[in-house]
Amino acid sequence: MSTESNALNFAKINNGFRNVFNNGHLSIGLVVPIESYPYGPVPTMQDHIQRVKLAEDLGFKAVWIRDVLFNVPTFGDAGQVYDPFVYLGVLAGLTKKITLGVASLVLPQRHAAQVAKAAASIDVLSDGRLVLGVASGDRPEEYPAINRGFDDRGERFRESVEYIKRMMQGYGQIKNSFGHVNGTLDLLPKPHGERFPMMITGGSQQSPNWGAQHLDGLITYPRSPKIQAHVVDSYRAKVNTFSKRPKPIMQPLYIDIDANDNSPVSPIHLGVRCGVNRLLDYLLVLRDSGVNHVALNLRFNRTPVEETLQKLSEMVLPHFHSDEFSHQAILQKEEING
Repeated sequence: MSTESNALNFAKINNGFRNVFNNGHLSIGLVVPIESYPYGPVPTMQDHIQRVKLAEDLGFKAVWIRDVLFNVPTFGDAGQVYDPFVYLGVLAGLTKKITLGVASLVLPQRHAAQVAKAAASIDVLSDGRLVLGVASGDRPEEYPAINRGFDDRGERFRESVEYIKRMMQGYGQIKNSFGHVNGTLDLLPKPHGERFPMMITGGSQQSPNWGAQHLDGLITYPRSPKIQAHVVDSYRAKVNTFSKRPKPIMQPLYIDIDANDNSPVSPIHLGVRCGVNRLLDYLLVLRDSGVNHVALNLRFNRTPVEETLQKLSEMVLPHFHSDEFSHQAILQKEEING
């Protein structure tokens, strides 16, 4: 592949990153738990393993785990309940190709050394399938429970990112509020490749330029496609000031798929209710706006989960996950082009 062409592609950081993110294309994943629980904050986690395996078999590109330390009643969502790294360890052993993502890990609530070790462990155990979204946290009620300040979480976020990056190196050196490592210690294991990818979530209490420069992509919030296009353009412009290589953008999207395949789009909380054909139209517009991955969330979906997954697999995924843009096809093209 020529230098000019290669500059237009995203960095090939690990298998999981390459599987999900291809410049100019959109891929589809799922937020875990893959279930409907519209009337309360805590999911049942019924059939959760079987549904992740089904998602992989049906061709979804990624599953995304959340980091929710406490069930905060005012927030209204306990995520998948299980600790993200423990849960990812289970999924790493039960899946083979689907990307294992975290959207997103709240860095100020954890020690950076433990994050670096746990994340590298998952990356190795999954053959390089980890994509780590990172965030500063948005639930102020949690911080007093772990004796951490809420107002200074932005500074701790930056220091955590720096610490984790240094610990991916052999005998890294760093001194900040997380500790002093002078190059005589080595944190193991190292990631499957040179490193594992980290993507910033929203602003995470940082300047837009800092996020564009220091992390590998952006996890942004659902917006109308027209507004999202402006967010994409703004982020890409900032990335371009620091790098010749672009960085990907992804978003979640709550969906409620109607039994009528042609039902028009109507808004729900952070997402849409519509028929599957109109969802396809909506996703195509997001793709054209520059979004590279959408993680679908079925929390408010009224159709049986397995039925919804099957319908999405048959009527939506082929438009985005064709063989031409598959991970294996891209690898083959790179080999042909050198």
